Order: sequence, then C-alpha cells, then structure tokens
Amino acid sequence: MRRTLLLLTIALAALVAACSSTSTPGWTYAPPTEAPPSQAAPSAEAPSAEAPSSEVTPAPGGESPAAGGDVVNLTAQGIQFLETDLSAPADTPFVIRFDNQDAGVPHNVEIKDASSQVMFKGDIFNGVEVRDYQVPALPAGTYQFLCTVHPNMVGTLTVGG
Repeated sequence: MRRTLLLLTIALAALVAACSSTSTPGWTYAPPTEAPPSQAAPSAEAPSAEAPSSEVTPAPGGESPAAGGDVVNLTAQGIQFLETDLSAPADTPFVIRFDNQDAGVPHNVEIKDASSQVMFKGDIFNGVEVRDYQVPALPAGTYQFLCTVHPNMVGTLTVGG
C-alpha cells in the first residue's frame, strides 16, 4: 500500500511540474490570419470569377507602390503558380503582388536572368497571405521566376516588350 501511494505521489508531482513549467515548446501553432487591411484594400466592384491576371496593372487607389507604380499579380495555389507568363516594364521598379493561397505552405518568388544570376529574391512566407514584393528596375529581357521552396514552380517574366 505504501509503495502504491509513493508511486502515485511521484506521478502527481511529475504531472504538476510538467503543467507548471515555464519553458516554451519547440513549436507553436498560429491559425491562418487574413491579410492586413493595408495589403488587401477593399474593392468598389464585386470580385469576378475570372482567373487572376498576370498583366501589369496600376496600383490600387492610384497610389504608386514603386517608382513605376506598376503591379504584377502572381498567385500560388496547389503548389503551383497559376500564372506562368508575366510581363513588367523595363528599367522601372515594379511590384509583384504575391497571393499565397496555400494554407500553411511556404512560398516565395525569385527572379533569375538568362545566366541564372539571381536578380531578385522575395522573403519566404506561409499562406494564406498576400505580400507585395518591391522589385528593382530590370533591363529588358526574358527572366525565369520560381519558388525557391518548390523549384518545380516556375514561370517566365518578360520585361519590356
């Protein structure tokens, strides 16, 4: 009987110590959040059911997010880019508005020239989230863009032309 009581006391003490520990776990869970209002401006029009556009569009509200004020839309969904052919102005900074729709999956955008030199590399972030990448001016030409986390996600960026 004493032995059983001793074992129960030890088990209870271990449980209390584990529950009151001040150390943090090696992981945490944060549920997906919506994009902050500064990144997801409400539209006066109802959203359309069309596929996302890969064309260069002016920044929302007429404000210039980059010196050129051009925004290139790119979406990741299902571990692939929905747009595989993008275009941007030559010799003018522009923005890639990157919509990572893969919940909890990390993606980014990297741009390489014809010799595989990295011209731009955006931060990796988990979806679901939208981020604007400020891309410096690129000379006219054809570039490859890809996700460095998932190298099978590739596309072509045509600058000027």
